[in-house]
Amino acid sequence: MPYTITPAEGFGLDVENTDYLKDHFQAPDRWVLSFGPQHPATHTTLRLVLELDGERIARCTPHIGYLHSGFEKLGEHHDYNQYVCTISRMDYISPIVNDIAWHHAVETLFGIDVTPRCKVVRTIMAELGRIQNHLLCIGAAGLDLGAFTGFLYGFNEREFIYDIVEYISGQRFHPDWTRVGGAWRDLPDDDTFRRIVRNFIDVRLAKSITDLETLLNKNRIFRDRLEGVGTISREDAIAWSLTGPMARASGVRRDLRKDDPYLCYAANWDGEGADPVKFSVAMGSKGDCFERYLVRMEEVKQSAKIIDQLIDRIPKGPMNVGADSKAVIPPKGDVYGSIEGTIQLFELVMHNRGWDVPVAETYTAIESPNGELGFFLVGAGGKYPWRVRCRPPCFINYSVFPKLIEGHQLADVVAVIGSINVIAAELDR
Repeated sequence: MPYTITPAEGFGLDVENTDYLKDHFQAPDRWVLSFGPQHPATHTTLRLVLELDGERIARCTPHIGYLHSGFEKLGEHHDYNQYVCTISRMDYISPIVNDIAWHHAVETLFGIDVTPRCKVVRTIMAELGRIQNHLLCIGAAGLDLGAFTGFLYGFNEREFIYDIVEYISGQRFHPDWTRVGGAWRDLPDDDTFRRIVRNFIDVRLAKSITDLETLLNKNRIFRDRLEGVGTISREDAIAWSLTGPMARASGVRRDLRKDDPYLCYAANWDGEGADPVKFSVAMGSKGDCFERYLVRMEEVKQSAKIIDQLIDRIPKGPMNVGADSKAVIPPKGDVYGSIEGTIQLFELVMHNRGWDVPVAETYTAIESPNGELGFFLVGAGGKYPWRVRCRPPCFINYSVFPKLIEGHQLADVVAVIGSINVIAAELDR
């Protein structure tokens, strides 16, 4: 029977405007379904208004704004170190990557080149964050399709990455570890850090990858639910500005670690002619949900390879840039033991002068687990940025969801959402 929208069922639509309904609901026998935000697959933060033709989706309208926090506006009221606490809450699945991305952009604006030791440790932590993100994405995507064991395989290993994050920063979930010119503290002990990272990469992660691939790669139900679902071509991926695994699964060979290298992905990262770390860009061609899963699994392996190259090459020396730089918070010993250190801390933390910020602007991006994570910064010479703008990969990737799901069945919604790996705080910022 035809479906009539009443004011109580209007989902926020202008139900009194018959022209609006005529334009938006072409067939009289289509149903309108609100999918989320209470649905488990939407994690209480996403909402999809679906127009159904039987079991098939004729139209999808994504709604965001259920987690809006004014993150970008806060950047104009926090100084260049304080804002890292907000940044780490954008992509809260791998917050250490956000920290690195933010201060990489700030240091580009300031013209600061961090020390070789800082570059190595940041690169290792960035790749651990990538593994952390992909493990949850793969595990949660399996969980949404009924593979609860796969979720346990992925999520259990994430806990050990949290142990590493806690070791270097003192916090598990939101590390807020980086600072302008380095980090808030050095590694407590290099040998202990190497041991716990190697134990995770060589023992725990290797077994977890084997378990996940054995469980999922040839699983008939898993493959039937993903293959040929949510397909996007290479041309469309470029047209929609997709990045990260979403784009590479469609054959777009773009990875900022190769195309715009930074940290140890760039040559001469140690100032003595060191070669960049070696790794392969994980690529697909079909652009469906299963290819996106395979790309993420391969990226986990490549991240482990990068970490293996660096973990025994952590240079000695300072974590932060030299004491002659007035952009870096001085060590506690200098604060308590010298008038220069006390004055420098006062100016950076409490005084309005703060940093010697250039009147300039920059856009700087890194390759985050979900794609290009960039920050547009405008400095006005004061303690706070004049403007902060984030280029969040999830916002761009999620915008293509209506195209991916159109024509598929209702049950495919959770499969496509899981393959995008939508992080709601990156949508709303």
